[in-house]
Amino acid sequence: MGARLRVFLTREQDRSFLKLKTADVPQKVKDRAEVIRLNAHGWYVEKIAVHFNWTPQTVREVLHKWQNLGLEGLWELPGRGVKPKLTEVDIIFLEECLKKEPRTYNSRQLTEKLERDKPSA
Repeated sequence: MGARLRVFLTREQDRSFLKLKTADVPQKVKDRAEVIRLNAHGWYVEKIAVHFNWTPQTVREVLHKWQNLGLEGLWELPGRGVKPKLTEVDIIFLEECLKKEPRTYNSRQLTEKLERDKPSA
């Protein structure tokens, strides 16, 4: 077995992580900050994993991201997959059409309507 994974925080860093508990950030970020705080306060990876109902490997990944990336390691990277193609103008146009017209549309019909009737910018 290798050496125990342990991070160290300054008082200011510890206070910052404590403030994240009440901040308007995703729950995952709050959990990751708490994992780092607990480890800095002497909790072992295995005990933290049990506390959060995570695997020890997940806890290690959080700690390694903190060591390598700092605060950036707490947040998610942008997701993979198709990015939205609609602009704000497109959405406003479709909302107005839906308010004015009594009929309903499925997604394909909305796409066709947008291509056919969209005012040029």
